[in-house]
Amino acid sequence: MRKCFQDATRGVTAQYGRPYILQCIKEDRFPSELWQALGKFGLLGLSIPEEYGGSGGGVLEITALNEALALAGVPTLMLVVTGLARVPIVRHGTPEQIRKYVTPTCSGERKLCFAITEPDAGTNSFAMTTLATPNAKGGWTLNGQKVFISGGSVADYVCFFAKTGTDGTRAVSAFVVPTDSPGFSVPRCDRKMGVIGVPTANIVLEGCRVPAANRLGEEGRGFRTAMLTLNTCRPVVGARGLGLAEGAIAYALDFARQRKAFGSPLVEHQAIQFMLADAAIQIEASRHLVYHGAWLVDQGKYDREHAFYLSIAKTFATEMANRVASDAIQILGAQGYMKDHPLERHYRDARQLMIVEGTSQIQRLVIARAMVQGEIGYW
Repeated sequence: MRKCFQDATRGVTAQYGRPYILQCIKEDRFPSELWQALGKFGLLGLSIPEEYGGSGGGVLEITALNEALALAGVPTLMLVVTGLARVPIVRHGTPEQIRKYVTPTCSGERKLCFAITEPDAGTNSFAMTTLATPNAKGGWTLNGQKVFISGGSVADYVCFFAKTGTDGTRAVSAFVVPTDSPGFSVPRCDRKMGVIGVPTANIVLEGCRVPAANRLGEEGRGFRTAMLTLNTCRPVVGARGLGLAEGAIAYALDFARQRKAFGSPLVEHQAIQFMLADAAIQIEASRHLVYHGAWLVDQGKYDREHAFYLSIAKTFATEMANRVASDAIQILGAQGYMKDHPLERHYRDARQLMIVEGTSQIQRLVIARAMVQGEIGYW
């Protein structure tokens, strides 16, 4: 499957490869042409049923696509973000909602983003203060703000979470908010150390009204929807790390074959060989974790009982990407630190992965909880 997706994306990455990506990074702009090309080739419709304009498949296919694109040096964050926002709509929305909000994303005509994080409510979603209250027209009025929302300034629709009550886990509901709605604004975008070109935005809603038809699923079921959605995307985030690490070490290996030190190519020195071997060990271990995690999600195993494994896959693969990207720079030495080579970007992009969609520390809490409660059967 991996090879199939590498072949399928080769035409896209040949046209919108490193020079194009570097230009987008320089201008700090979203790679719209690349996005349209992915839609043209049907790659944006993966995991969406054909009856809704998608290409079919599941999380396994999305995982393979993200690995292939990350390996080619293409930023895949917007793919993950749109995929993350589509999950609640596909799994909990009505057929009308799916056709309206998901179908146009399969061709690249529209983009979605996922908004749950707030200034004082990151990991602790219970602390969110954004409110959705019924209004006189039978719809909902939303007030509050979200921060660090990837794709927030370029999305057409936002999968938005807000409090509709005070009853613990049943206090949160999910909505689809069009970004052209009155009261919707993006006052600023963040300046990031990496993943440049895919904007991270601050979203503010002030008296933003949406129809009753824009609520996703039952009222008060938004928190569970959000948590399960994040679980399903753990392997996909891991795949970003997997592909990034493969691309970084492949570049370093090619350099080591050509660069000479003490009269012989770097690749013949044992110190370099050990770094290469360590990278291969970690990459292959990550691959098994990530793809098995994707398979579990496709089998419907992504609830609390199986969350620990998805957390293991995400944590191991993303931390591995940071180690391998760092070692790849070390192999190049001073040259690896320079922007003449792509590795400094690999390193900066990898660092985001241990934070986004649940930090490594939160994943460890999930894993430890499963161990304490006997959900991991090692003994």
